[in-house]
Amino acid sequence: MDSARAIENLIYVYAERVDAGDLDGVAALFEHGSVVSHEGPAAVKEMYAATVRLHEPSGRPLSHHVVSNPIVEVDEHAGTATCRSRFTVVQATPDLPLQVVAAGRYVDTFHRVDGTWWFATREMRLDLTGDLSHHLLG
Repeated sequence: MDSARAIENLIYVYAERVDAGDLDGVAALFEHGSVVSHEGPAAVKEMYAATVRLHEPSGRPLSHHVVSNPIVEVDEHAGTATCRSRFTVVQATPDLPLQVVAAGRYVDTFHRVDGTWWFATREMRLDLTGDLSHHLLG
């Protein structure tokens, strides 16, 4: 698999794990990186546990993150890459009809460690918001 495709897959795995409520799995993607200045898996998990509302009995956020328009630029020699992409979050809960609750952009950097691509940094830029009361805590 070429590097750009591996990086796209990493971005999609992130969305898949968030929607599954797999906070350990999300955190593991940042073994060698950070999200919005939260460095390493423990800090990343703590950030998501403090902000993402998980609904019972499923333990999931009942959301669906759609990631689109990835623009991946790879420097194979340096083992680094960047990607700009868009996200749209749709959600439905027993008390919230299906709707878009957020849309924005991811600005990511990546580095290759022992032949595997990892997130180096992830910045989330929220451009549009709807009813986030069922998606985020506080």
